[in-house]
Amino acid sequence: MNNSLKENKIIGVAIAGLGFGETVHYPALKTNPNLKPVAFWHPRQERLMEVCKENNINGHHDWSELLKNKEVEAIILATPPSPRFELAIEALKAGKHLLLEKPVALNADQVAEIQRLAMHHRLSVAVDFEYRAVPLFMQAKRLLESKAIGSPWFIKMDWLMASRADKSRPWNWYSQEEHGGGVIGALGTHAFDILHWFFGATMSVSGLLSTAIRTRPCQKTEKALIVTSEDTALISLELKGERNETIPAQVNLSAVAKHGRGCWLEVYGSEGSLVLGSTNQKDYVHGFGLWLHKDNHQPQSISPEPDLAFKTTWSDGRIAPVARLQGWWAESINQDVPIIPGLTEGFASQKVCDAIKESSLSNHRVFI
Repeated sequence: MNNSLKENKIIGVAIAGLGFGETVHYPALKTNPNLKPVAFWHPRQERLMEVCKENNINGHHDWSELLKNKEVEAIILATPPSPRFELAIEALKAGKHLLLEKPVALNADQVAEIQRLAMHHRLSVAVDFEYRAVPLFMQAKRLLESKAIGSPWFIKMDWLMASRADKSRPWNWYSQEEHGGGVIGALGTHAFDILHWFFGATMSVSGLLSTAIRTRPCQKTEKALIVTSEDTALISLELKGERNETIPAQVNLSAVAKHGRGCWLEVYGSEGSLVLGSTNQKDYVHGFGLWLHKDNHQPQSISPEPDLAFKTTWSDGRIAPVARLQGWWAESINQDVPIIPGLTEGFASQKVCDAIKESSLSNHRVFI
């Protein structure tokens, strides 16, 4: 994007949701010269006031009052998935730019409705597919584009985490499929966006979803409540390559893999292989490595090129890529140009999520 097209201005931003929104989006916002945090929103006033006092910033627990705040030109929606669609629709009608956490909504039809409204009002809506802003992922993309391993023949992705392997972890929205919970929304949305970015669109899927931990304790009563969301997914995909060739891919996701191996992407091509992965269970920047293996040579460890590296190192590695993506969003708003990753990418990822759930229920392959 060309920053000389228009004069950049400082954009007032509100953060809705005080989990990831407070711990990652807020410190990331404070590093961006064209973004200024001006308000928090949370439905529970006690929690809201606590955070506002800590950070010396205004707060709203009434959504309509936040939307009337003229200081708020843009909103980061970091709420749980279930309310996100209605909040996004109301915000767009009020003329606010958006940065949405993923999954963007509960199904692809809802994402399409958000997209139609955003286009009608000429508003920028980014989706926080932050792996697109991680240096080693960007470096892997460059290597694939340069045909460093030739044509991709087979892709394997394992994302095996222990985040919900503790049976005593309380029941909440993540435990409810109808509220957007489950490993497909948490990890799958990212996985499918990475595959689309690296290789091409998904043409068909076959999925098997299962739930290993079927009940979880209620935090207040300790009564066992039924878990309706999946914690494990086995998925095969057909991707459409740049020459319309079919690329087979296998994706394995789990949130209950005790001592799981973390996130690993393996790409096997006509001229070699590429491996991108990390065993780090908590941080998707620190710990990642990238290795290129050409025929008849030892695997070569690859570092990101200087223009891709982060200028600042954070103890929480999640902040740096989110800040970079927020910067792209600010540029999109100021220059009135489309944002990538945005709703087009969010819609494509959500369609795959929906198709996997359909496939698992029907025991049939689903074409997209």
